[in-house]
Amino acid sequence: MSRRLIAATILTFTLFTIVILPSEAQEPGQGPVKVDGGHGLHVGYYAKTCPNVEDIVADIVKRVQQNDPKLPPALIRLFFHDCFVKGCDASILLDTTASGGNRVEKTSTANGETLRGLEVIDEIKAELEKQCPQTVSCADILAYAAREAVALAGLPRHNVPAGRRDSRTSRSDDADENLPTPRTPLNDLIHIFARRNFTVEEMVVLSGAHSIGEAQCAQVTDRLYTFSPVVPRDPALDPAYANELAGKCPAEQPPGQALQFKVDFDTTTPLVLDNNYYLNLQKGRGLLQSDQVLAIDPGTRPFVDQMAASNEAWTKRFLKAMIKMGRINVLTKTDGEIRTNCRAVNPVQ
Repeated sequence: MSRRLIAATILTFTLFTIVILPSEAQEPGQGPVKVDGGHGLHVGYYAKTCPNVEDIVADIVKRVQQNDPKLPPALIRLFFHDCFVKGCDASILLDTTASGGNRVEKTSTANGETLRGLEVIDEIKAELEKQCPQTVSCADILAYAAREAVALAGLPRHNVPAGRRDSRTSRSDDADENLPTPRTPLNDLIHIFARRNFTVEEMVVLSGAHSIGEAQCAQVTDRLYTFSPVVPRDPALDPAYANELAGKCPAEQPPGQALQFKVDFDTTTPLVLDNNYYLNLQKGRGLLQSDQVLAIDPGTRPFVDQMAASNEAWTKRFLKAMIKMGRINVLTKTDGEIRTNCRAVNPVQ
């Protein structure tokens, strides 16, 4: 099993360089990432064209979540993995592209077998096509679904600006180059977020999504057994927590069963979005190395302490950051398209 599989919710927040071309297509290059302010988006975008859209999304997500309590972190992660590759354009949902020659984002090493929630998006899209044909973009569905996931996990239901359109391109290489791993160095994480106009504080705030969800044991076994030639166990781990993890994550998983070995990010409130994530970091109970370093590095530790001190303060910052993330490099007006099937680009007319 690849060690690069992203282990949990979106926000395990490979250094990359891409340039935004005049069209929606994006290729690896050397220019800075352009962060579109999303000024074409606004709350109530479908008030006249599809007034029930938000209720439809909410009803379907809630119904599925009742039988799948861990759906919320999967949807939040799906949203992050879409937005942080080349913008919030639903490129992560495509099974094929117009050219048909490239492997798509969902087949990348960074996504692979770990993506969940795709069928929920399909169900929402099918219902919306019945009620409002060719009107609501898959990119907006993702944003609405992520909002419902946040609300079902215990936070206030925030307003979502809409008006995104869907990309006709998707490349697995873009995902592998742009999505960080649990072992991405902190300076690289900061750089990735900064190029999308996020501050260090906002990066720490968004990382709080790891108060829900789970990670594959393959992402933490090195911290337990092979941290260094001299010190096999990561000394940043609380000893009792390390023993707890070792009891759930053997040094080697049976062939073909690696996906079955998982651990919750937060064992105290695993289904609730709260600031317990930061309290865990202060105690050396951060599951991923990229999480725990936030409480160690002097440049990020003050923000961890601030979020740990007030759940209310973190909640407000988190909702604001989620809205901001939904504006990354969006396609609006005549760019892109409104797909009728989120898994495929529309046929050329």
